[in-house]
Amino acid sequence: MSLFSKLFGGGGAAETEAILHEGFSIYPEPIAESGGHRICARIEKEIDGELQSHQMIRADVYSSRDAAIDASVNKAKSMIDLEKGNIFGRP
Repeated sequence: MSLFSKLFGGGGAAETEAILHEGFSIYPEPIAESGGHRICARIEKEIDGELQSHQMIRADVYSSRDAAIDASVNKAKSMIDLEKGNIFGRP
């Protein structure tokens, strides 16, 4: 990996494909930390022609990236089921 890639974030984990749930797109994006991977996902939905996005980050840390991806998707689905449109600050 080149010095520029290291400095400017290139060469990181490959972006995962969206998981669709109830009309929302979930992009699991676990955050690498010294103890493992923190739960994180981007939740998106187009509303009235405008793409809305919410970054969900949780305190939970998993030792494997795959486990963190699974947990990120499950937490995002739970949030969608509970919050629906309120995820983006809308009633």
